[in-house]
Amino acid sequence: MLIYKIFRAPEWAALRKNGTTPGAPIDVADGYVHFSTAAQASETAAKHFAGQDDLFLIAVEADSLGDALKWEVSRDDALFPHLYREMRLEDVHWAQPLPVVDGTHQFPAGAGFA
Repeated sequence: MLIYKIFRAPEWAALRKNGTTPGAPIDVADGYVHFSTAAQASETAAKHFAGQDDLFLIAVEADSLGDALKWEVSRDDALFPHLYREMRLEDVHWAQPLPVVDGTHQFPAGAGFA
């Protein structure tokens, strides 16, 4: 199952340059890297990245993260994937820009995004 991380362009560039990242500032503060499922990603984008157009959607295969990935209750009592180690460039299955059109982030069609 793919899970998703939304990075600002500088955060994505830093991961590509360094090969690892502790995540965005909120991840560092919380002590884990926040991910969303496809069904959760659009709400995450709207809630935490409204109007931002310098974003990248990063897909990661959840099964490849092993025991470092924990599913924990978060927004609306839903289980969210949290990574309790640095994210590695080798974790990335694919990445692509996450543009904003008419105020709404445009997720890839046909990938289960709500």
